[in-house]
Amino acid sequence: MEKKILKWTTWCFGLFTIVMCTSLYFLPGLKEGFSATVQAMPEGLLQEDTVKIDETPVLDEDKLNIELPENLTSQDVQISNDYVNHTIYVRFAKAVDNYSEKYIVRGSSNHIANLSYYKESGEGVLEIKLDKACESFYSYQDGFLRLEIKGLHEVYEKVVVIDAGHGGSQPGAVKKDICEKHLNLDIVLKLKELLDDVDEKKVKVFYTRLEDSNPSLAERANMANQLNADLFISVHNNASADGKFSNTNGTMVLYSPKQADEDSKRLAQICLDNVNKSTGSKNLGLVKADDIYIVRNSKVPVALIEVGYMTNTKELNNLCSEEYQRKAAQGIYDAIMQAFEEGF
Repeated sequence: MEKKILKWTTWCFGLFTIVMCTSLYFLPGLKEGFSATVQAMPEGLLQEDTVKIDETPVLDEDKLNIELPENLTSQDVQISNDYVNHTIYVRFAKAVDNYSEKYIVRGSSNHIANLSYYKESGEGVLEIKLDKACESFYSYQDGFLRLEIKGLHEVYEKVVVIDAGHGGSQPGAVKKDICEKHLNLDIVLKLKELLDDVDEKKVKVFYTRLEDSNPSLAERANMANQLNADLFISVHNNASADGKFSNTNGTMVLYSPKQADEDSKRLAQICLDNVNKSTGSKNLGLVKADDIYIVRNSKVPVALIEVGYMTNTKELNNLCSEEYQRKAAQGIYDAIMQAFEEGF
């Protein structure tokens, strides 16, 4: 009887050993802690995998460590940041099937809402959805892309959004074949030259447009809101209500009276004072402007600057002058610096 029991025990132990060895053989292919599920395919995409992060430390645990597909190097990777839509795209030059089953993504980040992988036009795209606008820093090591993700205000002391009014098919006021959209952009481009010299570690500046394009009003306001900007400044030029030339001239600044802490009104006053001082223009005061979309819908301190009147011959000539444009840009720059000094 004892021999039968011993024989039975030996047979069971042998079977258990075979099962365990077989499991261990296939287990590495699962990429420990790394899983994926196939979702409904968005239009135009061949495949999408939801990617889960293995939080087992690899390289630096405070970074996202993304394994590069086989035979790809850093030269085959492009990284772009859609700040407004809170998304970072990592594009691999060659798409692979079932990325999440074959390769590892490890590490951690406080700002990742979701990761997914899909194939698009022969490329593989790792889409990283964030909980807010973030900056990304990256390097490569040992076949991994090492991606560090930080909120904008974790990196920069201040965030500013500058808007050149109108653009594209929306010329704004037009006088003597001169379009307001071009004057607005000319001033903003000269302002950019000044802001480019500011310490990049202290101030991050975003522009709604730097060419003859026409972002929607919603896109302009949304940029400032989604970036949680410290300041939102929109540059425009004025015209008389009937469009006729007149003696009316000068600078006015529009603001939102709905902001309870009156930040918008104070910012508007700072802008008005500095543009007047720099250009020597007539002070036309502050104007409540919740009828203006980007002013009404801005959740951050906003000032819309009407630099001058295109329906005044002398002022129109000034606005077309590069020297005067630089003076206006300098005034806006000085206003931004003063606003920072006041704690905006």
